[in-house]
Amino acid sequence: MSRFFSEKHSALVPYVPGEQPKDMKYIKLNTNEAPYPPSEKAIAASAEAAKNLQLYSDPECSGLVSAIADLYGIDKEEVLFTNGSDEILNFAFMAYCDDNTPALFADITYGFYPVFAEINHVPYREIPLKDDFTIDITEYFGQKSTIFIANPNAPTGIMLTRAEIEEILKNNPDNIVVIDEAYVDFGGESCVPLINKYDNLLVTQTFSKSRSMAGARLGFGIACRELIRDLNTIKYSTNPYNINSMTMAAGIGCLADDEYRKRVCGIVRENRAWTEDALKKLGFEMTESRTNFLFAKHPDMDGGELYRKLKERGILIRHFTKERIRDYNRITIGTMEQMEAFVSAVKTILEEAAAERTDAATEVK
Repeated sequence: MSRFFSEKHSALVPYVPGEQPKDMKYIKLNTNEAPYPPSEKAIAASAEAAKNLQLYSDPECSGLVSAIADLYGIDKEEVLFTNGSDEILNFAFMAYCDDNTPALFADITYGFYPVFAEINHVPYREIPLKDDFTIDITEYFGQKSTIFIANPNAPTGIMLTRAEIEEILKNNPDNIVVIDEAYVDFGGESCVPLINKYDNLLVTQTFSKSRSMAGARLGFGIACRELIRDLNTIKYSTNPYNINSMTMAAGIGCLADDEYRKRVCGIVRENRAWTEDALKKLGFEMTESRTNFLFAKHPDMDGGELYRKLKERGILIRHFTKERIRDYNRITIGTMEQMEAFVSAVKTILEEAAAERTDAATEVK
């Protein structure tokens, strides 16, 4: 850090994105990107919008708001678009957390939550997941905090039901509950239908995963209109033109081709089931994923070692060093060709490791 860096941020530990190495061509199964391109309608709309980049983008995102309101059956005043879902999550920390209302989230969840808390100088508490990495919803009752729950969770892939989320909402009537649904389209159950029943619910989603637009940076929040007004106050006080024209147009094109999203999600779920079955046959243990990734470990190989050996073979997966999950790796679901290459490489690595153990045992004798 330079000598000019503000002391108020001196202890900040930034979020670490998945690595994007350029030293060789990799099969990237480490950042939960979609393995397929965006809808052709999204690409064409974005290219057309590029012709007018001399003009500011629409701060109200009018066309995009109308399109998603029609798709989800909500009012236009009940949605706000942001620069990725990270931005609206940050808005929520800014709007609903302070010294009197701390943030609350799981100890193993999206790594940006503690970063948002730290940079906004918000006190926070982490509730440990159970040994099987599930959430005990009763631990979230009556907490007098703003609650953040990734559902399905990352990196575990485990989902709470809408009924379980509703219990958390009922038991925190005077505090905001933020449900981060970045992966919901791969088998989760959205809480969007609850926004008019509970005025303390904010649902966030993204175009990065199921809509194949990670590079466009487009997210949104859905809530009752009073909460959206709060969040718009934060938006217009920080960055009113937060969605660029090309991204906005791509989003409209994407929403006009929702059948493409459904088709891609179906393929990803099929590839996930195939990969899960293949890994189980190789002895892996894993959580029940409702996402576009698997969270898996092998009893005979350290998670970090498997990550390194795969990287040597040109395949990237995500390894976390946190003590409770260091044996696990998060494996993004790619195309079937990518998953076949991944499983083949894993099989070879495990066979080589088994041969080395046999040789070592023979030498000892």
